[in-house]
Amino acid sequence: MMSMTCRSLDFGRTVLDLVACGCSSNALLDRSSIRSYAKVNTKGSSRGYGARQVVFGGRDRTKCGVASMKAPETLLNGVPERLPSVLELKEEPRRPISLTNLFEVVADDLLTLNQNLQSIIGAENPVLMSAAEQIFGAGGKRMRPALVFLVSRATAEIVGLDELTKEHRRLAEIIEMIHTASLIHDDVLDESDMRRGKETVHQMFGTRVAVLAGDFMFAQSSWYLANLENLPVIKLISQVIKDFASGEIKQASSLFDCDVKLDEYLIKSYYKTASLIAASTKGAAIFSGVDDSIAEQMYEYGKNLGLSFQVVDDILDFTQSAEQLGKPAGTDLAKGNLTALVIFALDKEPKLRDIIESEFSENGSLDEAIELVKSCGGIEQAQELAKEKAHLAIQNLECLPRTAFQLALQDMVMFNLERID
Repeated sequence: MMSMTCRSLDFGRTVLDLVACGCSSNALLDRSSIRSYAKVNTKGSSRGYGARQVVFGGRDRTKCGVASMKAPETLLNGVPERLPSVLELKEEPRRPISLTNLFEVVADDLLTLNQNLQSIIGAENPVLMSAAEQIFGAGGKRMRPALVFLVSRATAEIVGLDELTKEHRRLAEIIEMIHTASLIHDDVLDESDMRRGKETVHQMFGTRVAVLAGDFMFAQSSWYLANLENLPVIKLISQVIKDFASGEIKQASSLFDCDVKLDEYLIKSYYKTASLIAASTKGAAIFSGVDDSIAEQMYEYGKNLGLSFQVVDDILDFTQSAEQLGKPAGTDLAKGNLTALVIFALDKEPKLRDIIESEFSENGSLDEAIELVKSCGGIEQAQELAKEKAHLAIQNLECLPRTAFQLALQDMVMFNLERID
């Protein structure tokens, strides 16, 4: 069993909860309950969503300390050999959640966003426009701006806002620009030729143009961010850009390191993925003018969803084909980036360490390593970790009124888990 002491990690803004809290609220989530729609009208929606109630295994709900802000000295339990099974899903026929249905309640908002994105880049930069068209048109899900719109509308209900503000809409555009810039730079650093089944910007235009395009988009988003003239949001989003760099440095400094711990993996995942999502959801709440406590819960929701999303992505890197991924399978492991399922497997299979530390020098060693991770239960343990973070994200939504928008935020959590069903 993995020997490790887990602790709360204070990032200066909130405490990053590393693993399962182990408290009484870690009950099983009945998916049939979470997908049951009450026969009531939902305020503010004309698209036919109803409100529903989330039921965790029929138990009395005890508030979990992990779902709220905690002092940095708070300790978390260690990682058990098999994480507590939360969000265990009943096997029964049901229609999978689709992104089209999920984002239907903010479809008009996303349409406006798509129309604005390329004009924001600036028509005076034809090469940058071409690069932007390549990445904006590469089949992106627009998940982050959709979350901005969903949280904006869900929290607007609380304070009685009838419509989103221009700050809400600009925030969504800024978030997508920052995300896109990070993808361009990631592809350069990872030397990736394909993203979402299409050639990357640096493959089409060269590394120099790709780096400059990413830099320009970071700069442009920062300019628009400053013009929002909201210091808390400016600090929040500015920290994200710093987190991106910190995450890349942490990843680069731990390649092929078989002694990397789960908490280090989660910190890196927070920097590279969850930080932006958490800032997106909290920023949206701030612009709605809700209480700080609700804004913090939205931050926690984004953080936990982002961590769950990253773990699922890492699982898919092992379980999906190159055609499904839009890039070669096992790419992270091949480059020495050890993700949660590899870390779990390393604790059980000494041979895996030898193969990884050899940097796959022998023919077929990468495929052997992948099979060892699968046979050691690494995938199953990573699935439990993803479910645990999803469970916490669902809890963070309890402060919102039950509307079409809260429903969609819950479904975003379930959609992520359905990717590994």
